[in-house]
This record gives sequence, C-alpha cells and structure tokens, in this order.
Amino acid sequence: MESIPHRDAHVVLMHLPLLPLPPLPPLLPPPRPAPSLLSSSTTSPAHNMSTKVAVVTGSNKGIGLAIVRALCGQFQGDVYITARDEGRGREAAASLASDGLTAMFHQLDINDLSSVRAAAAFFKDKYGGVDVLVNNAGIAFKGSDNTPFAVQADVTLKTNFFATRDVLTHFLPIVKAGGRVVNVSSFVGAQALSRCSPALQQRLRSEDVTEDELAALMQQFVDKSKTAEHEQAGWPETAYGVSKTGLTTLSMILARRLSKERPNDGILLNACCPGWVRTDMAGSKAPKSPAEGAVTPVYLCLLPPGATKPHGKFVSDKQVQAW
Repeated sequence: MESIPHRDAHVVLMHLPLLPLPPLPPLLPPPRPAPSLLSSSTTSPAHNMSTKVAVVTGSNKGIGLAIVRALCGQFQGDVYITARDEGRGREAAASLASDGLTAMFHQLDINDLSSVRAAAAFFKDKYGGVDVLVNNAGIAFKGSDNTPFAVQADVTLKTNFFATRDVLTHFLPIVKAGGRVVNVSSFVGAQALSRCSPALQQRLRSEDVTEDELAALMQQFVDKSKTAEHEQAGWPETAYGVSKTGLTTLSMILARRLSKERPNDGILLNACCPGWVRTDMAGSKAPKSPAEGAVTPVYLCLLPPGATKPHGKFVSDKQVQAW
C-alpha cells in the first residue's frame, strides 16, 4: 500500500477526392470535444460584476480552510468556502466569523457534475465569473488502508483527476481577465512521474501532450490496475501519486491553451505543492501547519496584476520546480 505524506483532491477527417478508404481502428477512446476556454462572462446579467470573487474547493477544513482564512485577510473581494456537505461548509464559515473574518458558502461536490455546473452558473450569474479559483478538493487513502489497490486507483483518480478536470472544464471559461487558477497538487506527483516508464515520462513531460491523451493515460492506469498490470504498463504503485502527476500535467496543458486562446487576458494558471501538512489526510506527524501549507497556494492566488509568470508551472515554497 502506498504511504501518502500529505493531502491535499481532434482527429480531423480529410475528405480526399479519392475512393473512400476503410476506417482505421482508433488508438485511443474518442476524444470529447474540447470546450473553448474563451470567456463567456460578457453575456452575464450585471449583478455584482465589479465585485471580485475567489472560490476554493474542498475548503471546509484543512489546507482549503487555511487558504480561505488567508484570502479573507488579503484578497479584495468575496471569498467562498465550497464543500460537499452544506452543514460542514456553513460551520466552517461560522468558525471564521467568530475570528472576525467573512467567508461566504456555496455547495459544490466536485464528483457531482450537476453540482459543478450549478456552481459555475451561480458564479457567472452573480459575479460575471470568478477571479480566483483554487482546486483544493481531493482524497487520499492512508498507507495502512487495506482497500484493494484497483479500488484505490479508481476512487482516487475519479476525484483528484477526473472530477477536478470537470471543475476546470466548466470554470475556466468564466475565469475573468487577470484571473488566477491554482491547482493544489503534490510533490508525490513529481516522485510518481520519475518512477514511470521512460515512454510515459516522455509523454507526460511533452509540450504537445493533449488533454484527451492525458485523460486516456489516466484511464489506462485505472484499467490496468484492475488486472494488476499497471506496473507492467509502466506505472508506479501509487494511486495518489499518479492522480497528482495527472493534475500537474493537466495544469500545464491548460495553461498552454489559455496562452493560445486568451493571450491578452493575463490569466495565470499553476499547480503547486503545499508541502507535508498536518491534516486529517496526512496525520499529525507532518511538519507544516495548515496555515504554512496555505502559503504557496495563496501566493499564486495573489500574483500581482500584470504579472506574466509563473504560468503553467509546478510551484513549491513559492519557487518553480523542475518537472
């Protein structure tokens, strides 16, 4: 079983003037259409369009709540706690209120696509989009957990990679110009990448790997784990690590797309490692407090207007790390 040190969580068919050829079998599952990252906020009704807003997923406790707490004191705008459980989310907001900090709450279960869509629609309607998005929600099985590895792989990848991808799919188009997107990843993802086969490392580090190819590779890891063939296919024995490898790689892919599709909007998107932090996931032996774990994510949230970097990078201790 893996030991997790911290938590967090197109083929273009060319019609040639020749006799038709028999179709080739697909090498990968059919890609889903890539949604445009172009902002759609200009069509929103004007409510609180001048008010800035920051949204943190999975933020009713741990690192997520520490990020919200810091943003409440430093971000000029509304700050939202989001969580699956409304009661716990509102309790977290009340705990901040008792400290004189104002955080708002909106329900968001990243594993529920209807919840993701509803939340994106809410922020688009009320604020015209979002200024800061922190994808912090995630899960990890403890090293002592006896859940079969195939189940760990399926459950972990569903949340940490595929569900986070869904949030990005629906929220990136409403990120406002000058926005900041922070995906809370992990150094465990970098370690997992270094333990992949050379062929997998080459693809995952490639400048031309696509979102669809990455998603297919993540699904391959899940599928191979069901037959205990993941290591034979070049993957390491860590579901959490592979999920974070995928999230960091996805961050780099989407940053490149933002630069191409919205080159004048000044949006910065990065992945980061908060460090090994004392949370329910990581346990009490971790050296960092949640507040200390929030430092790098908050730094990336508050990169000053006009900043051009970091963008599409993996950042730890406020420093860009090799990938």
